[in-house]
Amino acid sequence: MNKTAIKNYAIRARVQLIESAKQRAYEYEITEDGENNSNLDSVGGRLLSSVEKEQRKELISQIRAKGYTQVMEEAAYTWFNRFIALRFMEVNGYLPSKVRVFTDENNAFKPEILREAMNVEIDGIDKAIVLDLLDKQNNEELYKYLLITQCNALNAGLPYMFEKIANWTELLFPSNLLRQDSILAQMIAEIPEEDWTDAVQIIGWLYQYYNSELKDETFALLKKNVKISKDRIPAATQIFTPDWIVRYMVENSLGRLWYEGHNDFDKSQWKYYLDEAEQEPEVQAKLDEMRKEYANIKPEEIKVIDPCMGSGHILVYAFDVLMQIYESAGWSERDAAKSIIENNLYGLDIDDRAGQLAYFAVMMKARKYNRRILNDEVNTNIMSIQDSSDISDNIVTYIGTNGNKKAEFEVRKIVDTFKNAKEIGSALIMPQIDFSVIDEAINIIFNSFEENLINLSYKQTIIDKLLSLIKLAKVMSQKYDVVVTNPPYMSSSIMDCKLISYLKNNYNISKSDLFAIFVSVALRLTNNERFISLITMQSLMFLTSYVEVRNLILNESAINNMLHLGAGAFEELNAFNVLSTSFVLRKTKTTHYFGRFLRLIKYTKNSLDKEKHFNDSNVCFITDQFDFKKLPNQIIGYWISERMKSILISDRTMEKISPPRTGMMTSDNKKFLRFWFEPESEKIGYNIKSVEDSVNSKKVWFPYIKGGNFRRWYGNREYVVDWFNEGQNIFNNGMTSFRGKNYYFKEGITWSIFGFENFCARLSPVGSLFDIAGTSTFPSVEDFSFILGLLNSKVAYEILILLNPSVNFQNGDIKRIPIIKTSNEIQGNIDAEVNDNIAISRTDWDSYETSWDFKKNPLI
Repeated sequence: MNKTAIKNYAIRARVQLIESAKQRAYEYEITEDGENNSNLDSVGGRLLSSVEKEQRKELISQIRAKGYTQVMEEAAYTWFNRFIALRFMEVNGYLPSKVRVFTDENNAFKPEILREAMNVEIDGIDKAIVLDLLDKQNNEELYKYLLITQCNALNAGLPYMFEKIANWTELLFPSNLLRQDSILAQMIAEIPEEDWTDAVQIIGWLYQYYNSELKDETFALLKKNVKISKDRIPAATQIFTPDWIVRYMVENSLGRLWYEGHNDFDKSQWKYYLDEAEQEPEVQAKLDEMRKEYANIKPEEIKVIDPCMGSGHILVYAFDVLMQIYESAGWSERDAAKSIIENNLYGLDIDDRAGQLAYFAVMMKARKYNRRILNDEVNTNIMSIQDSSDISDNIVTYIGTNGNKKAEFEVRKIVDTFKNAKEIGSALIMPQIDFSVIDEAINIIFNSFEENLINLSYKQTIIDKLLSLIKLAKVMSQKYDVVVTNPPYMSSSIMDCKLISYLKNNYNISKSDLFAIFVSVALRLTNNERFISLITMQSLMFLTSYVEVRNLILNESAINNMLHLGAGAFEELNAFNVLSTSFVLRKTKTTHYFGRFLRLIKYTKNSLDKEKHFNDSNVCFITDQFDFKKLPNQIIGYWISERMKSILISDRTMEKISPPRTGMMTSDNKKFLRFWFEPESEKIGYNIKSVEDSVNSKKVWFPYIKGGNFRRWYGNREYVVDWFNEGQNIFNNGMTSFRGKNYYFKEGITWSIFGFENFCARLSPVGSLFDIAGTSTFPSVEDFSFILGLLNSKVAYEILILLNPSVNFQNGDIKRIPIIKTSNEIQGNIDAEVNDNIAISRTDWDSYETSWDFKKNPLI
């Protein structure tokens, strides 16, 4: 698959389709800043038809409600979705008419549907219109008519993908599609036909790439402190999950549920299934009881949900696994396909476009197994989340007509709950709702009430808006046997106020990032003793901010297995800072449980590099999750030795022996910092021993420790800071307090907070101030050499990357380093080695003219 071609096309298609929509709107005298009078009878001297008038009014109404830019975006992606769906269906032979809409039999951009215009059989086609346009030789208008008719005909079998087009979107139909440089011609020329034979791959990548420029714009706005709005959340958070990771997740959750109850099932097709680790007798007995229950499950009873489904990659592979399950139970492919759609698969997403594409991908998978699926009435459970803004209070009150006040009350709970649903998504917590009362009331309304204009209007609104919201509420209220998802990653620091307020009130233990929120969401949605599989940032395994989430996992579930992916799992993202992990949980309370953990973090070339080592014996660790509860902050340290575990639980830590200290901030480094050789030398105060001495010296500039490049033992002494009269100038510039002031000018140990590949510490001699990037500690004389030596050891680095495997080492990480007391003899050796290393490093530093202690070049 040529992803470069797909990316270039999708990005260009979005731009061209938006511009086309704007041009079409302009032709109807609708602009971003114009008056946009909705009552015009003519535009550009041309009388509007009655249909055009209604479509134009609807378009203007949409713009007033959502904004011009958003409506143009919606028009563009609506037609993009329809075009790629039609292309997929024609390549795979799924169009009911069997006539190609974009190409001929040789895959050339010569639409067969034009050539066969008088003969093509499409529901709803008016041959008189076709004949009239043929007589006029108006191929563009004829092609538009045929495409719209084909889309409307597909509404019967694919209503969510091909909504009826007799609305404002038809008004913005792209022009000049038959030109050889049109968006359709480019699609045929640039994306090979064979790429369209895998629904998930092509649809998923097109979805991701289509949004890539919008994603870049969103992150550019973040740099200007503009929070992510609800309409930009999908672009900012969506990512296409590599196929092998999807297979791992589904096989070890859905697949495990069936296989553990049906050991005669042939799972040879599952390349990523991990066998259960050997358990202690008590745990094994509990598992045996669970498996007896699994054995009684019927295929049609299994409920699987992806609450953040994107373009449907996980759901489509779940379909394949479910088909294997159904066939093993004696079902035909045809019957199984329909049952899977109606009974097994559930999907949610806040993005309407993603919802359409996921629905389409799953339906195309069903079409592969059941040729008649598009001719049947199929009740799907794959949908985008909607808010309740279009449902008036009158509609809610109407539900209570005929004394159904209980139903009115229950519906009002749903409407109130979904007010900000487009922003909160499937993290929305549903209240307890009596759906039977609602269903009964709606049934009475549609069967008993007198037909008048008011009743008809209310009933239509119920059909168009309320019923789908009630269905959403049901989907989000029920429990599932399998929850599988790659949730969005979005820090609370970039969320807007509505979203962060909701998360703080409802997910206080995991509110710092959306991916952590979805651990709680998944546990809430899952039936007891069933399965969850998630992808999250690996920080969930280690950082202090997620300790309560780890406690939730360890207390409420058993970690069956985990892929510790680290960097490079998602090839489209920056491998340096996106560190991920994927895991499978069994929702059950247990004290001891041995899980399989695959350590793939050292394979950073790309996702395929990690996949290649999936079955290597040396990457697999089997660990009892009870051990994690003993470790500091319950970190998921599955690979560490027993000796390291005993060290980590030591009570004697850096925090107690020599706590790290954060230094000062200048508020304006450009103004108050200089390289030591920039100020006049007589104004620099070297070897000052206290704040009082600095004041008495009348000096202006003083040595300043500011982190710097990787260097151990001694060095990075480059800067001086304006500390005249205890920082008088800095104080007057707005900095009202100075952190760590009691330690200014004291001898200490300092380090750089940045240390992705290693960690290093250095002596900070008497006479320096230090800042936030040059964090320091000030141990006693007897502990000084030991601590400096420890911080520069491999042991300390291994501990640090266990406590925080990220690019920055914070004070909270350093203070948790355990200190193990040594004998006097060993201590003496350490002192000598450390002092030698300091001396060597100092000589090296001072041998260059960049040191203020430079005397002469050692080569002279």
